[in-house]
Amino acid sequence: MSFKAKITAVAIVLQAIAMHGVAAASDAGFTAFIASLWPEAQAEGVSRASFDAETRGLEPDYKLPDLILPGRPATGAPSQAEFVQVPADYLKEASIARLAEEGQRLMAKYRPALTGIEQRFGVPAPIVLAIWGRETDFGRYTLPYDGLRVLATQAYVGRRKEQYRTEFILALKLINDGEVTRKDMRASWAGATGLTQFLPSEFYKHAVDFDGDGRKDIWHSVPDALASAAQQLVNKGWQPGLRWAYEVRPPANVDCTMGVPEVTKPIGEWLHDGFTPVRGQKLSAAEQAQPASLLQPEGIYGPAFLSTRNYFVIKEYNFSDLYVLFVGHLSDRMVSPQAFATPWSASTQLRTADVEAMQRHLTRIGLYADKVDGKAGMKTRAALGAYQKKAGLKVDCWPSEAVLRSIAAAR
Repeated sequence: MSFKAKITAVAIVLQAIAMHGVAAASDAGFTAFIASLWPEAQAEGVSRASFDAETRGLEPDYKLPDLILPGRPATGAPSQAEFVQVPADYLKEASIARLAEEGQRLMAKYRPALTGIEQRFGVPAPIVLAIWGRETDFGRYTLPYDGLRVLATQAYVGRRKEQYRTEFILALKLINDGEVTRKDMRASWAGATGLTQFLPSEFYKHAVDFDGDGRKDIWHSVPDALASAAQQLVNKGWQPGLRWAYEVRPPANVDCTMGVPEVTKPIGEWLHDGFTPVRGQKLSAAEQAQPASLLQPEGIYGPAFLSTRNYFVIKEYNFSDLYVLFVGHLSDRMVSPQAFATPWSASTQLRTADVEAMQRHLTRIGLYADKVDGKAGMKTRAALGAYQKKAGLKVDCWPSEAVLRSIAAAR
């Protein structure tokens, strides 16, 4: 071996030793952190034996997203499809059709339980089935992570430490109480678990023993998981007998900046203003009296909707317009084969960093007062429309390259 090669080999070994030392120190800190949580776990009723058994040998997973690690660049949350894909990609017809067909089969299979859920909670069977389909592909998708390890790591070095500290303690309680075994508590990178993806705190707030076996088993019991999803929707304000949204055709002069939750008026007023149901259906007086907000997921392009209170209840399950559209539309497709009447456009989605830059500028000039998160939600789209009016651009309420160039030039 040449002298240069020997030097390189030594350097590699020293680097490996140094990295191992950093990891060992970090893991020692992690071990001490977990040990410090015993009083909180004890206060939640976790036994000492259970705490020791579940935390012994527990190691952090520093490969998870959304962590803040000393000496390393901060990692963000992964680019979840519902926040970075355009609607045409997220709401693929083939996926909707496949899940709708499977949902119809499952509706027949679990009809007694679903009928009972509808009677008890007022949530239609297709809605809870659609949530199950979206979350875990009707249970066919195996969640990839050890839930306890995920929650412990997020509590130690995650961006939302305090939230996950509570979730970790409640995960220990779940195991201690016999609600789930460690082996079965598989989770997403963010710690959600079960057929319908609950965090531990959501389990204790909303879980239901619907099959009557004495356990609230959202991991194996379909009736329990679906009833728990229904209970969560009810607890967040679900109104029985109310649709999630109505697809409409807006008038030619529609002002897309009105598409925010704060602009709400009875559906009858929207109809009077020129919005028409896409299939010409006649809405009852009770339906027309319901308040709704305008939703245009692609600005002036693609389908438009009048979104009811129940739309926003589903949005509390997952804070994404595309997620709610997927769940709502999938639930409709289990009953009717009709796709959206208006096709999605061929729009492109800007990078998250570009949308963040837009949000920061819109905040500086007083047009936006919400989170800077790189997600083009209802409030961001409306603020972009307001900016386009001010800058003399085409008003389409969509984060385009033209808007990005205009904002860059205005700085």
